[in-house]
Amino acid sequence: MTNPVSLSKNSASAEGCAPFRISIDGCMETVIGRHGLSEHLLSRYLKRAEPELAKLRDHYKTGRLPLLNIPEETADLDEAHAALARLSEGARLIVFFGTGGSGLGGQTLAQLAGWNIPGGAAPDQRKRPRTRFYDNLDGATLSGALDILDLETTRFVVTSKSGSTTETLAQAIAALSAVKAAGLEARIPELFLGITEEDKPGKSNGLRSLFAAHGIPMLAHHDGIGGRYSCLTNVGLMPAMARGLDAFAVRQGAADVVQKMLDARRPADFAPAVSAAAAVALNKEKGVRLSVIMPYADRLGRLADWYVQLWAESLGKNGQGTCPIAAVGPLDQHSQLQFFMDGPPELWVTVVRVATVGNGPVVDAEMARQAGADYMAGRHVGDIVAAQAAALPEALAQAGRPVRTIDVDRLDERAIGGILMHFMLETILAGRIMGIDPFDQPAVELAKILTRKRLDAGI
Repeated sequence: MTNPVSLSKNSASAEGCAPFRISIDGCMETVIGRHGLSEHLLSRYLKRAEPELAKLRDHYKTGRLPLLNIPEETADLDEAHAALARLSEGARLIVFFGTGGSGLGGQTLAQLAGWNIPGGAAPDQRKRPRTRFYDNLDGATLSGALDILDLETTRFVVTSKSGSTTETLAQAIAALSAVKAAGLEARIPELFLGITEEDKPGKSNGLRSLFAAHGIPMLAHHDGIGGRYSCLTNVGLMPAMARGLDAFAVRQGAADVVQKMLDARRPADFAPAVSAAAAVALNKEKGVRLSVIMPYADRLGRLADWYVQLWAESLGKNGQGTCPIAAVGPLDQHSQLQFFMDGPPELWVTVVRVATVGNGPVVDAEMARQAGADYMAGRHVGDIVAAQAAALPEALAQAGRPVRTIDVDRLDERAIGGILMHFMLETILAGRIMGIDPFDQPAVELAKILTRKRLDAGI
């Protein structure tokens, strides 16, 4: 039989035109010993992925899973571009309200353009309105923000698919109240924009009703793509466009991965299927309970947070799943790595590496020698990070920890679009191999119900 590990590397490096490569060699017993997968074991789980991959191809053809078709659409992006242009007139700051999947996807994409990275934005970003995200509800934070914002030059984008998200409605109402108190009520329609589902008979939508009463324009949230899977819709791409990114290139990267899915003759030819099979096999056969994602780039920090929600909310059901952990390198080599290397052998690590050799300041040779760090003399800071990112998987493998690597040749819109689609398809396939629905989140609803009951009862 052909070695599926070799196939996994080849299929990953040929992921359409997306500039990233994936290897699970560090998950195999030939590399890490008894905590790794045998070729036979991985093949068993790849076999389980075969009918699920066929279903995905069928869903693409029938449109049953809109996530697979959204990369080909353009009309919604044209509409979003126009809405953003109107909203940005006279604006110095755009605030995004939206929690969970309504916030993390947009943050992931905005960070590619340097958002939330001091000094990380390109010079042309200074010509654009700044962007700020409030995805967690905190009364003190919200009060403080609304007190200091220049409301005349601030714009608000409010996102909730159902229109009933408690946190987002509270934020929207507080912002509207602040704008009214500032004497700007007449300008509310130009200061706000909503993204929510279209009206549906018999279903209430609080955000739509609230914004309609105030004459606020709204964009339609895709009714077939929700929450953690919405990063390629206007929900995630509006913040990307606000930072000057090419939303069409993001979708092209995602389309590259979908095309690879359509071309794959078997799961071993499709990197998300190989990764899903490996993840489930490690969990079921090797006792892996934790899934760590550790990018070595500040611009991918929010990608790790987005992945945590995607993996946890999609697969943590019926007593199954692995707990995702977000880390960032090299920072977390000085915090979590001790546990990864020497704690219980119950985790696997995904290391995301960006080409950094030759980037950043040069370490002065004389001062490096004075500091007793001759090994850094004359090196770029990016060289140091590249060495660390190469050494970590080697160290993990020597410690018998399963490790997957994702190498990004050029971190741009097309690459991030492909990576996002890869992780979403990997998660869907993992869920289906496990026999669970990767799209619902039934356990979350109970907390929402009890929250409303407590508020009705006076807490």
